[in-house]
Amino acid sequence: MIRPWLVPATLLALAVWSHAAVAACRQALALGLDVSGSVDAEEYQLQREGVARALGHPDVRAALFQMPGSAIRLMVYEWSADDYQRILLPWTDLTDPARLNQAIATLRGAPTIQRPYSTAIGSAVLMGARELAAHGDCWKRTIDISGDGKANDGPRPPVVRDLPLLEGVTVNGLIIGADILAGGDRREVEVGELSAYFRSNILRGPDAFLEVALGFEAFEEAMVRKLLREISVVAIGRLLPPVAPRADDGRRAARTQ
Repeated sequence: MIRPWLVPATLLALAVWSHAAVAACRQALALGLDVSGSVDAEEYQLQREGVARALGHPDVRAALFQMPGSAIRLMVYEWSADDYQRILLPWTDLTDPARLNQAIATLRGAPTIQRPYSTAIGSAVLMGARELAAHGDCWKRTIDISGDGKANDGPRPPVVRDLPLLEGVTVNGLIIGADILAGGDRREVEVGELSAYFRSNILRGPDAFLEVALGFEAFEEAMVRKLLREISVVAIGRLLPPVAPRADDGRRAARTQ
């Protein structure tokens, strides 16, 4: 079955390959997972397994390999307090199914350790930005921050967002609604508040966006949607060579003045 979101990217890629060489990395993507105190052991596993299963989703696989020779470069890390960020999957070029399967296995096999309880989103963004600094050969550089709450530790996210280190970096978000409590389902309200917070303080870039999961049980589906939106069409314009002005452009401009 043809996936509709892959058609524009595929056709455009075919059109421009004849005009320019394809770079080895079309996007460097740093996925940061919230493992602060609000995330219990079950939610922790749902989040990590959700990323692994999303990467293995057939539509995501198709999007990852839609431009042979121009790979998505992926790193996954977890974060909580100002002084806690840990890499689960080192930078990996997802060049073929075997590399992708190995990346999924590495992510699932990373050990679980005790984490601090506080929430330092600014530090998590800084971690992604420092890692991305060495990948300027990629057409696009993106940080994804998943979280279920506001920052209460480390540098303020809006200050971090405007640092020179993030020049040319897109920051997207995936927010997670809290579990249903005995007093009723307030997830829609909480998601609305957290969405406004992420948009005002964390998202960065003209094409930055926010994805929503209503609870950790919906994290996998939200991650699939987010990955498809991020990697299906990326940086195609950079393949196009500069267009030389036509000889009659000057005469046409003169006639219109």
